[in-house]
Amino acid sequence: MPIFSKLAQLRGFEINLLKGSVRRYSSSPANAQFREIISDQIKSIKEAGTFKSERVITSSQSTQITVEGSNKQILNFCANNYLGLANNPEVVNYSKDVLANYGAGLSSVRFICGTQDIHKKLENKIAQFHGREDTILYASCFDANAGLFEAIMTPEDAVFSDELNHASIIDGIRLCKAHKNRYKHRDLNGEYGILSDVA
Repeated sequence: MPIFSKLAQLRGFEINLLKGSVRRYSSSPANAQFREIISDQIKSIKEAGTFKSERVITSSQSTQITVEGSNKQILNFCANNYLGLANNPEVVNYSKDVLANYGAGLSSVRFICGTQDIHKKLENKIAQFHGREDTILYASCFDANAGLFEAIMTPEDAVFSDELNHASIIDGIRLCKAHKNRYKHRDLNGEYGILSDVA
């Protein structure tokens, strides 16, 4: 069920926890109008071919997966688990040990009380491996690129970006204060043209 439909259903109820009563408002004119607006929007999205449907994976997140409605093994080229490390026995066993010792979850963001010694140990090992002074781990590439561009780019800087760069790069650039310049995918002449205009 699309999220808008779920939201519309939830809005059809008012739950009074103190009295333990539930009143239904699904027949109100405002609710009917809301449902109609959402239905029209979903219809437009489907007609445009941009409606997103979840692919429900019924196996472990591996290089080969099975998807709901099919028993076939499918090669998974769209995940971040490129090397199958999430299913590596050493990684799985180490993760079990960490769960036993540290529990599940951070309980907070890193800057409040979410940084544990294991995070710092991993960051130090990565920094040593790459011969760097320090490392910062992010939960996702979106977080990393959102943090990176905003932190290092100033209004005096300029960014030149391929229009088909990863969405995290595009969003990171949008969030920063630098001058933004986008060129057609793999169009070096277009990039040189923008560079000469800026220079």
